[in-house]
Amino acid sequence: MNIRQINAAEITSAVKKLFMDMNYHIGKDILCALETAKENETSPIGKNVLDQLLENHRIASSEEVPICQDTGMAILFVEYGDHVVIENGTFEDAVQEGVRQAYIDGYLRKSVVSDPVFERVNTKDNTPAVIYTTIVSGDKIKILGGCKGFGSENMSSIKMLTPSAGIEGVKKFIMDVVKYAGPNPCPPIVVGVGIGGTFEKAAMLAKKATLRPIDTHNPDSRYAQLEDELLDEINKTGFGPAGLGGKTTALGVNIETYPTHIAGMPVAVNICCHAARHGETEI
Repeated sequence: MNIRQINAAEITSAVKKLFMDMNYHIGKDILCALETAKENETSPIGKNVLDQLLENHRIASSEEVPICQDTGMAILFVEYGDHVVIENGTFEDAVQEGVRQAYIDGYLRKSVVSDPVFERVNTKDNTPAVIYTTIVSGDKIKILGGCKGFGSENMSSIKMLTPSAGIEGVKKFIMDVVKYAGPNPCPPIVVGVGIGGTFEKAAMLAKKATLRPIDTHNPDSRYAQLEDELLDEINKTGFGPAGLGGKTTALGVNIETYPTHIAGMPVAVNICCHAARHGETEI
């Protein structure tokens, strides 16, 4: 396979478009789930909230304005082909410039501060983005992106379970996180779960799980069944749309796994609001 040269400007343009589109247009998987939830919701208030969310998404898409005022922190999971060479810049700089242009030119709220504890000065362009890169075979760059709002991010959690906790311990921790979150993460929510790896790997898996379309299942039938079981249990909590009561507390539960150490069983839960902004692009 020949080396493929990609101009940095092409990456910037693709990233800019991706993040503007994600903030303006709800994913088809989320849209369909909201429509189905509205049909099945038994609470009049819950049904009304879902109707308002759908109207909000329609207006945002037609007028190309943000779905939500919190336009999130930019997250990118990148599959970088080993036969790609970037011209006229670096990949990192090209991505950050794409995010910068999206949030400035797209009139998206800038929510990133340069120092997490002391100064907390706004960077004024929503950079830096958080980038996770995996080198793969090929001559393409594939980007899975998300705009993560912190009303839901703040409700996320991780726990280093031991193997003795078993499947019941995993389920209890996930349910405890969701119940503690209650109405705070703007339900109906998408629940991303990462199991295995190490402390940080489980959290990355959970974040990536929130970006997976909710009309898909984990390829392992055992985890696919667990996704359905947890979704059913979460919706029995009764928090409902906007936390005002009803049977639609979550739209989906996505689980991702990774091999882990014999002495551990890390479990991370990353909660995402109803907007669940995610998208993909390939260069």
